[in-house]
Amino acid sequence: MGFIRPSSVYGDINKTRFILQQVLAKMQTATLVQVVSCTNSGGDSAVGFADVLPLVNQIDGQGGSTPHSVVHNIPYFRVQGGANAIILDPAVGDIGICVFASRDISAVKTTKAQANPGSYRSFAFSDGLYLGGVLNGEPTQYIQFTNEGINIVSPTQITLSAPLISFNGEIVQAAGTGNNATFNENITVIGDVTASGTSLHTHVHSGVESGPNNTLGPV
Repeated sequence: MGFIRPSSVYGDINKTRFILQQVLAKMQTATLVQVVSCTNSGGDSAVGFADVLPLVNQIDGQGGSTPHSVVHNIPYFRVQGGANAIILDPAVGDIGICVFASRDISAVKTTKAQANPGSYRSFAFSDGLYLGGVLNGEPTQYIQFTNEGINIVSPTQITLSAPLISFNGEIVQAAGTGNNATFNENITVIGDVTASGTSLHTHVHSGVESGPNNTLGPV
């Protein structure tokens, strides 16, 4: 599309079609890009910007290819509502979708408020928005939704931080994991506690004669 052919110069319709093809070829709509760098790396911060490389090369009339250069300062998408967000910043090497605004968005990027277009350009690479998340490899840290439930997997650590953490359901540690439970503060249990089949509240001690004295502490 857009390359001149012998038929392109015959008749007004063909000439007009060729001119329109040339104009449309300069409009950017959406393409696949690869992340080259990102201002954020998973920290608790505002949404940042990424530098991306368009992956589909340019082709000239003789079939020669010309790679694109890196497009800088592209806002990337985050799931966020008010102060609530899922922080998942793009990583170098990620492949994702980049869409391009119909007008210059540079003023809005700077002020984060309603503004006039920064220039008269339209559908330009400079006005891209990175959406992310296609053609990437197998993750090692993830939240997985299945018919059996939700899996939260991390190869290092899962941290829950809140003034109050409430569990509404039974808590089970899988057998054979080799992991212990450690609590650094007091534990208050309203119901019974059972360890190896013995109740903490109603268990008895053997080898003790009745009398006014209490048993010694545990050994």
